[in-house]
Amino acid sequence: PDHGGVGRGRGLDLHARQQGLVAHGARRYLPCARRVGSRAPMDERYRSEINRDVPPARPGEFAPLRIGPLSIDPPVVLAPMAGVTNYPFRALCRQFGAAHYISEMISARGLVEQHAGTLRIAEFGPDETPRALQLYGVEPDSLAEATRRLVGEGRVDHIDMNFGCPVRKVTSKGGGSAIPAHPRLLARLVRAVVANAGDVPVTIKFRLGLTDEVMTWRDSARVGEAEGVAAVGLHARTAADLYDGEARWELIGELKQLVAIPVLGNGDIWEAEDALRMMRSTGCDGVIVGRGCLGRPWLFRDLADVFAGREPRDPPNLGEIVDILLDHARRLAAWFGEPRGVLAMRRFGAWYTKSFPGS
Repeated sequence: PDHGGVGRGRGLDLHARQQGLVAHGARRYLPCARRVGSRAPMDERYRSEINRDVPPARPGEFAPLRIGPLSIDPPVVLAPMAGVTNYPFRALCRQFGAAHYISEMISARGLVEQHAGTLRIAEFGPDETPRALQLYGVEPDSLAEATRRLVGEGRVDHIDMNFGCPVRKVTSKGGGSAIPAHPRLLARLVRAVVANAGDVPVTIKFRLGLTDEVMTWRDSARVGEAEGVAAVGLHARTAADLYDGEARWELIGELKQLVAIPVLGNGDIWEAEDALRMMRSTGCDGVIVGRGCLGRPWLFRDLADVFAGREPRDPPNLGEIVDILLDHARRLAAWFGEPRGVLAMRRFGAWYTKSFPGS
């Protein structure tokens, strides 16, 4: 979430592409070469330099993440991403080891007014648990009513609130990451959901602020804690940053010192070892994974490995990635119908193949 977490980012280095490498900032990834199920440790070629000496978790080093009554182990959450984290993608990530996953952003007004499109993307699979939904809105009344319906109908186990979307069409209307600039409004919105959620835990996700000059993360965290949220998540960039630059992990550490409730860190989790480094350097209680898993759902397998004290395995080779891609496409077609499912798959196809020469 943020509104997808899939917006503008750094472009690919041309020389790296010609060499069959893909760049994420300063990091480069080689084309995949080993089998998905292989238990051999990851070849050092597949690790960025910064992570080559990062050891897996020690026994008992990281506790499960607690969000109200939910215990999440490993302490990793799939970020809500617009147009991405629908049921087919959540199910695929779960197959690779994701323990907790949140729906794409759902409009409270759309739920209350029973918009067909909103109702469809708010659905969960029959085997899906826990069921976590990200709710968006700028009106306390619609948020309260949407929450009453979701909880009253037994449709959710966790509600997350979006205060981090940096997209201009959202912020220009006062929504997303613009809301924390108005702490009294933020408090009313959070209160409307918490008061109607019963035993269902509520969390909030926000950014550092609108710009470096308008930083709101401290007030957002204080408001959330005062209004009774179960945890807070911080994407350590401003709205103006979008997805550029390096996430400022040190501010996640400051947030951990500011509040007594669990803190989740978000930003620049590209490899499993990044999650370990974030938690070790900030003391945060869990991590949120967004763009790092796009076209790479096996990142959750790697995360499960390192948190269990195991070395991660090599990534899948091209043939295996094609199999995963086709599986994903079939899931989308079965869930949305073939025409819409194929359209939805187009963006994923580019993500799955971007690390190979000629892609």
